[in-house]
Amino acid sequence: MDRSEVPRVRFRLLFVLMAALLAVACGRTAMRVMSRAVESNLRADAVGALPDGLHVTLCGAGGPLPDPKRSAPCTAIVAGDRLFLVDAGSGAARNLAAVGYQAPRVDGVFLTHFHSDHIDGLGELALLRWTGGSHADKLPLYGPEGVAEIAEGLAHAYRLDSTYRVAHHGEATVPPSGSGYRAVSFAEPSEGEGTVVLDENGLRVTMFRVEHRPVSPAVGYRFDYAGRSVVLSGDTARSANLERFAAGADLLVHEALSPTLMGVVEEAAGRAGNETMRKIAHDVLDYHASPVDAARSAAAAEVGHLLFYHVVPPLPVPGLAGVYLDGVSEAYAGPVTLGRDGTAISLPAGSREIRVLED
Repeated sequence: MDRSEVPRVRFRLLFVLMAALLAVACGRTAMRVMSRAVESNLRADAVGALPDGLHVTLCGAGGPLPDPKRSAPCTAIVAGDRLFLVDAGSGAARNLAAVGYQAPRVDGVFLTHFHSDHIDGLGELALLRWTGGSHADKLPLYGPEGVAEIAEGLAHAYRLDSTYRVAHHGEATVPPSGSGYRAVSFAEPSEGEGTVVLDENGLRVTMFRVEHRPVSPAVGYRFDYAGRSVVLSGDTARSANLERFAAGADLLVHEALSPTLMGVVEEAAGRAGNETMRKIAHDVLDYHASPVDAARSAAAAEVGHLLFYHVVPPLPVPGLAGVYLDGVSEAYAGPVTLGRDGTAISLPAGSREIRVLED
């Protein structure tokens, strides 16, 4: 080696050594940050931090098609110090954690119907609730007749996984009795009639029929607590029965499918030669409400606020939200929120205030 190269080599070695030391230091710092973050997350109680009232958060604002801002349907409702979900589509448990709610805190899930995009997150949710909280009680699963079949099927699918976890962690950590679901089913109510499916600790949850044929049963829910009220439509075409049960509610959380945008999907599928997708894009129009339909229902029921969820199709391109909401303001004069994952609306007890916490 030429002597003129020696300083350069030494500099390179020094640089590599300094980089290695810096990486070690950064790694240690990162580990300390990680440790504090994990501890903070485990100590956090987002439910307990909320004021008394009804609080709604979308843990899934989309439908069955992939959307980076909207996962499959899931709505979290906090009433006092209790946390419930309406439906649990894919990503439900992870989206809950993202907004500060922990799966072990879930007191029950209400199912609107049994389409896969509304139930395919139940397995992970129940598992994390059980293992994360050492629950000895099964996850309560409320809904119309058919809930028991869903509960049994999912429990069977997770049976082997459950036995592994008990064997590995021990019964004190994961009590075998807490694995799976406790199905609580009710007959689908007749038109004009509601069924109270939960009435405790000041919270009343009423199930009512909606229009989603050929899917049957299909229901929506009304939550009443501390003088505040929230109505969730589930999947439905415009429904006079829903308007009846939503009358005077503070918040209507309503699904909506844009016929205009689904027409674009149908035409594109036809040009691509995908007859299956073209047919499905056409068929779904008759058992979902349009955004304007939902707005008309909000106006008919004189609700305080309209929140769109189960947003179909996805809206990945700027400008599509405007197309989706076209005509809504003419049909309903009240405030409207186009939901996405994490959108939250708070209804404090003892007031008429409606707070949009994230939009």
